[in-house]
Amino acid sequence: MDSPIVAAVVLAAGGGRRYGMPKALVEHEGSLLVERAVRTARAVCDPVLVVLGAQAVDVWQRADLSGAALLANKDWESGMASSLATGLKGALSWPGRVDAVLVTLVDMPGMTPEALAAVRAHGAPHALAVATYDGVRSHPVLLGRDHWAGVMETLTGDEGARRYLAAHDVTEVDCTGLADPADLDVPPPGVPSAP
Repeated sequence: MDSPIVAAVVLAAGGGRRYGMPKALVEHEGSLLVERAVRTARAVCDPVLVVLGAQAVDVWQRADLSGAALLANKDWESGMASSLATGLKGALSWPGRVDAVLVTLVDMPGMTPEALAAVRAHGAPHALAVATYDGVRSHPVLLGRDHWAGVMETLTGDEGARRYLAAHDVTEVDCTGLADPADLDVPPPGVPSAP
């Protein structure tokens, strides 16, 4: 049997209200956060779908997103739920079957191919898996194709698949030490929030 096709979905549409600018355009250690997220995802998944929203044209013009398919979330201001729905619809309409999606966030610069690969290894149409760090659930999150319709029914506001995952059996994958799950919510001290 062929191995399952797992697509990465990079959620990069937010306006970064607390940060002061869209996090996709934040420079971190020499590259934009969205470029780092795409590079990390491409090391493990094919295809890679990037959901853009806030300043999408600027991101498209400035960032090197080669090897990724770009999806526009016109409803990005409503929160993460609409971005996840955009990513799932993109995977549904992808030419060729996608068996599962691996969801990762643009504002986690400490994400690594090793952590993505550990969760991706559980990829299957029936699968649900989530990375944990010291016992705390975080990203990436793996959603098998059989669950996409159910996830989309529960999506609301700024909440992703959390409610759906809470109601189902989920494989927890210990990624402690494989990646840094911290997200960049606000600029580090001394870093201006907008270019």
